[in-house]
Amino acid sequence: MANETTVSTQKPNTLQGWIKLLQAVRLPVPQDSHDRVCRAIRDSRSSLRDIAEFMQDSPALALSVIREANQHTHGSMTEPAENLEVAINRLGLKRTEELLARLPARAPEEIPVVLRQLQLISQHASQQANGLFAARLARLWQDIHWGSLLFLSPLWPLAVTHPKLLEDWELRVIHRNESASAVERELFGVRLLDLCQALADIWRLPNWVTQGYQLVKTELRMLARVLHIARDSEDRLHQQQQLDDDPELRRWFNQPANTVLLANGLALSAQQAWDSPHHLRWQYLTSLYLQQSMDELQQQLHQQAAQSANQHSMADLWHPAEALVWRGSMRRIHSDLLPAADPSPAALAIWRKHCAELLAEPSRFTNAMHLTGVARDALNACGLRRIMILMADRTQSTLRVHQIAGLEKESAGLVLKVSPSPVLQRLLSQPAQIRLTPTNNAQFSALLPTNLRAQFRGTHLLLRSLGCNGRVVMLVLADQGGGPFSEMTVQAFGKTAQCIEKALHAFTNRGA
Repeated sequence: MANETTVSTQKPNTLQGWIKLLQAVRLPVPQDSHDRVCRAIRDSRSSLRDIAEFMQDSPALALSVIREANQHTHGSMTEPAENLEVAINRLGLKRTEELLARLPARAPEEIPVVLRQLQLISQHASQQANGLFAARLARLWQDIHWGSLLFLSPLWPLAVTHPKLLEDWELRVIHRNESASAVERELFGVRLLDLCQALADIWRLPNWVTQGYQLVKTELRMLARVLHIARDSEDRLHQQQQLDDDPELRRWFNQPANTVLLANGLALSAQQAWDSPHHLRWQYLTSLYLQQSMDELQQQLHQQAAQSANQHSMADLWHPAEALVWRGSMRRIHSDLLPAADPSPAALAIWRKHCAELLAEPSRFTNAMHLTGVARDALNACGLRRIMILMADRTQSTLRVHQIAGLEKESAGLVLKVSPSPVLQRLLSQPAQIRLTPTNNAQFSALLPTNLRAQFRGTHLLLRSLGCNGRVVMLVLADQGGGPFSEMTVQAFGKTAQCIEKALHAFTNRGA
């Protein structure tokens, strides 16, 4: 094994030489992520899902666990572990903890900048994939998430051993437009795509990762044919007719696995410029894949980039969201986002299903956690990204978190006293809704508990209290990442709240 993050002075010039070197690299992980995961593993109350969620904060940690699980079972008939929960289950907690002990934990500033930059691009790609495709292909969200996050992971150890080579490659290929093939032969002795695919195969990364590499290596003619159709974005009917005339091409392009390549193409090319020819090509392809206008797609791309920057950006790294220019002027990411996109038809179908479950009589819920879990999923399906559901105690003096989505795991333990906050007192006095905007945000935020407001950074937030049998029993907070809401989502939020109130009534009075 290579010694932690020591940079090799030897530069291989063959595929096998690079594989041998990069296989031996132990990727550094952020100290705080490492500590949180170690504590979760040692806590008997932690589920595999809890541990996996903590691990997701560190792409390097997630990759290391999935790699270890897949190489541990290599040669057997076992399918590769394509997500963290499966990987942890395969390894067992003891082996997982032993792996953690071998990984170098470092302060962020001690981790190579090139590695952190690459991982930021991967996180941006994952955000784009989740935002653009996951709601439409809800059953495949795990494949979309992990495939898009790990697509560039074969380059991560290279960023540890030879960061200067990657910087030289970026300068010459991306900024000077030199031939990628010639530059890679000179710098590495091999094509980077060959190296990435070889490592993806050895590590048994998700199948959609290897399919993506195979596509850009051997199926470029098919991609060029699709791009020719995609450029005709002003005539959607003609686009559809061209695809209908070529069923083989339509089937090939519409494969769900292509979402991983599209998301990474968008994230990588955005690093250069939002209006670069390279990025526009990926926009055209994605627009065709989603059957969406370019204007709608670009709005979503900008919103997802802003979400990614809010969650993952670091002071010494470049995130494309910093360069977003909308309507001819630079706008601040946090406060001047365009309204969020409306939920897709597929997402609304899931929302209606959850609402029907809430409205079913007699109540099908076995306990309050079951009910609030469906409520959370309904809110999420209608486009809300960060959600917190709190329940009031019998005296209405305390609020405890029941469900969360899109928030830090620690927020699930939040307990709030009502009396110090005039806003909470008002909401618990009778069912009501408050909508925070840039106009009233400062006024209301000052009257909310600091630890509650800190969970929802941004200037746009919905708060609604729900009643049952004449008293308020629940408080719901939700937003779309802190930026302006989709009005369709605001309407769906109100309808969902009504469904939850009816579900609470049916559940509470089920024995009557």
